[in-house]
Amino acid sequence: MSYKVSALSLSLENMQAQGTHGKFQAEVEWSTGFCDCFSDCSNCCITCWCPCITFGQVAEILDRGSTSCGTSGALYALIEVFTGCGCLYSCVYRTKMRRQYNIKGDDCGDCFKHFCCELCALTQLYRELKTRGFDVPLGWQGNVERQNPGIAMGAPVIDAGMTR
Repeated sequence: MSYKVSALSLSLENMQAQGTHGKFQAEVEWSTGFCDCFSDCSNCCITCWCPCITFGQVAEILDRGSTSCGTSGALYALIEVFTGCGCLYSCVYRTKMRRQYNIKGDDCGDCFKHFCCELCALTQLYRELKTRGFDVPLGWQGNVERQNPGIAMGAPVIDAGMTR
């Protein structure tokens, strides 16, 4: 019985690792190194002084706009202020990014990296999104509009004043 269950879970994992055409996609490396913080000095400084900003920006894009930068950043800041463990919240997003982009690593390594050097981990997430073509400060909606100009929905046109 346990053999059937483990075989089923293995086949589900293989199906999840397959691409859109049913072909297996090998895991890729991170586009930048873990300690390459200074390759983007402006983000390194922002992350050093206020990591909640970088985290909020990354979370908004990884959540595809379902949470805002401000909400995610504020929640991160509250967790960090009251427990000192904002790294537990941010490591969840590292795992999410790895799974979305099929990047090498594991959950334990994600937590370890965020626990040991939160700032290096956050700047690596930021740089990875930037390498993949996102203008991270624009947020999800800004990137969607940049990718698809003219398709974004505008506000409806309403006539001013009363008409009969």
